[in-house]
Amino acid sequence: MAVDERILHIQHCMYQYSRAIYRSIKDLIDPYVDSPTQLEYRREVLAACEGTMERLAADPHYFAKPDRALFQDIRRYFPITAQAQVAWAVTEGVGAAVEFIEEQIEAGTFEGGVARCHATTRKGKPCQRTPLPDRDYCPSHQHLERSSSRVAA
Repeated sequence: MAVDERILHIQHCMYQYSRAIYRSIKDLIDPYVDSPTQLEYRREVLAACEGTMERLAADPHYFAKPDRALFQDIRRYFPITAQAQVAWAVTEGVGAAVEFIEEQIEAGTFEGGVARCHATTRKGKPCQRTPLPDRDYCPSHQHLERSSSRVAA
Protein backbone atom coordinates (compact mmCIF):
# COMPACT_ATOMS: atom_id res chain seq x y z
CA MET A 1 0.00 0.00 0.00
CA ALA A 2 1.44 3.42 -0.96
CA VAL A 3 1.95 6.10 1.67
CA ASP A 4 -0.98 8.20 0.40
CA GLU A 5 -3.25 5.15 0.43
CA ARG A 6 -2.23 4.34 4.02
CA ILE A 7 -2.95 7.90 5.13
CA LEU A 8 -6.36 7.81 3.45
CA HIS A 9 -7.08 4.42 5.02
CA ILE A 10 -6.19 5.72 8.50
CA GLN A 11 -8.25 8.89 7.99
CA HIS A 12 -11.20 6.80 6.83
CA CYS A 13 -10.93 4.53 9.86
CA MET A 14 -10.73 7.47 12.25
CA TYR A 15 -13.79 8.98 10.56
CA GLN A 16 -15.60 5.68 11.12
CA TYR A 17 -14.67 5.68 14.83
CA SER A 18 -15.95 9.24 15.29
CA ARG A 19 -19.21 8.39 13.51
CA ALA A 20 -19.66 5.22 15.56
CA ILE A 21 -19.30 7.16 18.79
CA TYR A 22 -21.72 9.81 17.56
CA ARG A 23 -24.32 7.26 16.40
CA SER A 24 -24.19 5.48 19.74
CA ILE A 25 -24.97 8.64 21.74
CA LYS A 26 -26.94 10.98 19.45
CA ASP A 27 -30.33 9.77 20.66
CA LEU A 28 -29.33 10.51 24.26
CA ILE A 29 -28.88 14.23 23.60
CA ASP A 30 -31.12 16.34 25.82
CA PRO A 31 -34.70 15.57 24.70
CA TYR A 32 -36.17 18.47 26.69
CA VAL A 33 -34.82 21.27 24.48
CA ASP A 34 -36.57 22.61 21.38
CA SER A 35 -35.81 21.10 17.95
CA PRO A 36 -33.43 23.82 16.68
CA THR A 37 -31.41 23.62 19.90
CA GLN A 38 -31.30 19.85 19.76
CA LEU A 39 -30.07 20.02 16.16
CA GLU A 40 -27.33 22.43 17.24
CA TYR A 41 -26.38 20.09 20.10
CA ARG A 42 -26.09 17.20 17.64
CA ARG A 43 -23.80 19.26 15.41
CA GLU A 44 -21.64 20.19 18.39
CA VAL A 45 -21.38 16.58 19.57
CA LEU A 46 -20.49 15.38 16.07
CA ALA A 47 -17.86 18.12 15.70
CA ALA A 48 -16.35 17.19 19.07
CA CYS A 49 -16.17 13.51 18.11
CA GLU A 50 -14.53 14.34 14.79
CA GLY A 51 -12.12 16.81 16.42
CA THR A 52 -11.02 14.23 18.97
CA MET A 53 -10.34 11.64 16.29
CA GLU A 54 -8.44 14.15 14.14
CA ARG A 55 -6.27 15.15 17.07
CA LEU A 56 -5.70 11.51 18.01
CA ALA A 57 -4.65 10.67 14.45
CA ALA A 58 -2.42 13.74 14.15
CA ASP A 59 -0.39 13.14 17.31
CA PRO A 60 -1.44 10.16 19.43
CA HIS A 61 1.67 10.27 21.63
CA TYR A 62 0.76 13.66 23.08
CA PHE A 63 -2.97 13.17 23.62
CA ALA A 64 -2.95 11.71 27.11
CA LYS A 65 -6.64 11.02 27.82
CA PRO A 66 -8.68 11.47 24.66
CA ASP A 67 -11.75 9.75 26.11
CA ARG A 68 -11.83 12.05 29.11
CA ALA A 69 -11.28 15.12 26.91
CA LEU A 70 -14.14 14.17 24.58
CA PHE A 71 -16.52 13.43 27.43
CA GLN A 72 -15.71 16.78 29.08
CA ASP A 73 -16.42 18.53 25.76
CA ILE A 74 -19.82 16.92 25.20
CA ARG A 75 -21.29 16.12 28.60
CA ARG A 76 -23.23 19.42 28.77
CA TYR A 77 -25.42 18.28 25.87
CA PHE A 78 -26.85 15.30 27.76
CA PRO A 79 -29.19 15.04 30.75
CA ILE A 80 -27.62 13.79 33.96
CA THR A 81 -29.55 10.52 33.64
CA ALA A 82 -27.70 9.68 30.39
CA GLN A 83 -24.18 10.74 31.39
CA ALA A 84 -22.99 7.33 32.57
CA GLN A 85 -24.12 5.74 29.31
CA VAL A 86 -22.44 8.51 27.29
CA ALA A 87 -19.21 8.16 29.29
CA TRP A 88 -19.18 4.41 28.66
CA ALA A 89 -19.81 4.82 24.91
CA VAL A 90 -17.07 7.45 24.63
CA THR A 91 -14.59 5.33 26.60
CA GLU A 92 -15.29 2.25 24.47
CA GLY A 93 -15.22 4.11 21.15
CA VAL A 94 -12.09 6.11 21.85
CA GLY A 95 -10.44 3.03 23.34
CA ALA A 96 -11.02 1.15 20.08
CA ALA A 97 -9.60 4.07 18.08
CA VAL A 98 -6.51 4.25 20.32
CA GLU A 99 -5.99 0.51 19.93
CA PHE A 100 -6.23 0.87 16.13
CA ILE A 101 -3.69 3.71 16.11
CA GLU A 102 -1.30 1.73 18.34
CA GLU A 103 -1.56 -1.27 16.02
CA GLN A 104 -0.77 0.95 13.04
CA ILE A 105 2.24 2.46 14.80
CA GLU A 106 3.57 -0.97 15.84
CA ALA A 107 3.13 -2.27 12.30
CA GLY A 108 5.11 0.70 10.99
CA THR A 109 2.29 1.90 8.76
CA PHE A 110 1.61 5.05 10.75
CA GLU A 111 3.93 7.63 12.20
CA GLY A 112 1.30 9.63 14.05
CA GLY A 113 1.70 12.60 11.73
CA VAL A 114 4.95 13.75 13.36
CA ALA A 115 8.55 12.89 12.52
CA ARG A 116 10.21 10.72 15.17
CA CYS A 117 13.82 10.21 16.13
CA HIS A 118 15.31 7.06 14.54
CA ALA A 119 17.06 5.95 17.76
CA THR A 120 15.85 3.44 20.31
CA THR A 121 15.82 3.92 24.07
CA ARG A 122 17.77 1.84 26.55
CA LYS A 123 14.67 -0.30 26.98
CA GLY A 124 14.63 -1.01 23.25
CA LYS A 125 11.58 1.11 22.41
CA PRO A 126 11.59 3.75 19.65
CA CYS A 127 12.49 7.25 20.84
CA GLN A 128 9.39 9.45 20.83
CA ARG A 129 11.17 12.80 20.51
CA THR A 130 11.08 15.02 17.44
CA PRO A 131 14.33 15.05 15.45
CA LEU A 132 16.35 18.19 14.86
CA PRO A 133 15.51 20.08 11.65
CA ASP A 134 16.84 18.25 8.56
CA ARG A 135 18.13 15.41 10.77
CA ASP A 136 17.09 11.87 11.67
CA TYR A 137 17.85 12.15 15.40
CA CYS A 138 16.68 14.24 18.36
CA PRO A 139 19.08 16.32 20.48
CA SER A 140 19.60 13.40 22.87
CA HIS A 141 20.60 11.04 20.07
CA GLN A 142 22.32 13.43 17.64
CA HIS A 143 25.66 11.76 18.37
CA LEU A 144 24.37 8.67 16.54
CA GLU A 145 24.01 10.63 13.32
CA ARG A 146 27.64 11.78 13.41
CA SER A 147 28.96 8.30 14.13
CA SER A 148 26.88 6.69 11.38
CA SER A 149 28.04 9.30 8.82
CA ARG A 150 31.69 8.67 9.81
CA VAL A 151 31.26 4.93 9.31
CA ALA A 152 29.77 5.49 5.86
CA ALA A 153 32.66 7.80 4.82
